Amino acid sequence: MSSQAKPQICIATVIGKDRVGIIARLAVTFAKSNVNILDVDQRVMEDTFVMTMAVDISKANVPISTLKRRLDRVARSMGLQITLHDERIFEAMHRI
Repeated sequence: MSSQAKPQICIATVIGKDRVGIIARLAVTFAKSNVNILDVDQRVMEDTFVMTMAVDISKANVPISTLKRRLDRVARSMGLQITLHDERIFEAMHRI
C-alpha cells in the first residue's frame, strides 16, 4: 500500500503592481508550509502583475487557514491581492 497522499490542488491568484520579488516571496511562503508548486502562469499587463499558481497542499505542515493567513501577510506587505481556492471551487467560479 502506498503512503502517497492524494493530491489536494488549490489555485492561488495574485494581482498587483509589478515589482521585484513577488514570485520569490510566494515560493518561500509555500516552501515553509511544505506546499508543492505544480504550475505557474504569470504576465505583466501594463504595470499590473497577474499570476495563477496550482499548488498541492496535501502534505502541508499547517492547516489551510494558517496558509491563507501567511499569504495575507505577504499580500499586505507587498501591496497585492492574493486568493487561495480549492481547484474545484476555482473551476466552478470561472465556468462560463
